[in-house]
Amino acid sequence: MDLLIIEDDEVLLDELTARFEEWDLGAYGVNDFSDVMSDFIKIEPSLVIIDITLPKYDGFHWCRMIRNISRVPIIFLSSRDHPTDMVMSMQMGADDYVQKPFNFEVLNAKVQALLRRTYEYQNKALDVFKFRNAVFDFKKLMITSDEDTVELTKNESYILSILSQSAGETVSRTEIIEALWDDSKFISDNTLTVNVNRLRKKLENIGLSEAIHTKTGIGYILKE
Repeated sequence: MDLLIIEDDEVLLDELTARFEEWDLGAYGVNDFSDVMSDFIKIEPSLVIIDITLPKYDGFHWCRMIRNISRVPIIFLSSRDHPTDMVMSMQMGADDYVQKPFNFEVLNAKVQALLRRTYEYQNKALDVFKFRNAVFDFKKLMITSDEDTVELTKNESYILSILSQSAGETVSRTEIIEALWDDSKFISDNTLTVNVNRLRKKLENIGLSEAIHTKTGIGYILKE
C-alpha cells in the first residue's frame, strides 16, 4: 500500500518515508504544493497524511479537494493544538488528528488500524440496514431517507454499522473505540465523541432525531 504525505518539512518527510518503508508501506511526498491533486491522482494512495500549515494552500483546502473525489482515509498531522483545528478536520472528513511532536509508533499504529479497518474490515460489516424510514448503505457511505440523502465519512459509517449490528442494545464506548482503532490507548475519548456528535447531527438533519441515545458513562444505543 502507498501513502501520500503532504508535508513541507523535508526532514520530517524523509524520516516518515524511511520509517513507513520499514513497515512495507510506500510513502511519497508532494512535488508541487500548488498542484497536490496531480500527485494524489498519480499515486492513488491508500491513505493520506496532511499537515495544516503548507505553502500556497493549507491542509484543509487539500482535504476538501480530496474528499470531493475520494473516500481514502486521511490523517491530519499538525503542530496546531487548538480544538477548533481538530473539529474542523473531522468536519471536513478526516479520520484522525495527530499533534506534533508525536511518537512514530503511535502514528504508525493509527495508520495500520485505519488501513485494516478500511481495506480488511469493510467486508465484515453490514452492507445495508433498514432503520425507520431510512436505509443505511455502509458500502456507499450514505443514508437515504424519505426526506433527503446524506454522505458519511468512513468513521461515521463504521460507528453506525457497529450500532446497527447491535440495534436496541447498548454498545460500550470502549468496544467502539477498539473496533475503530484497535487499541484504546492510541485514541482520545474526545475523538469518539466528536465523531458520534457529527453522526448524530447528520441523522437529525434527515428526520432521524434521537436515533442514537447516550447511556451516560457506558456507551451508545441505536433505538427505533
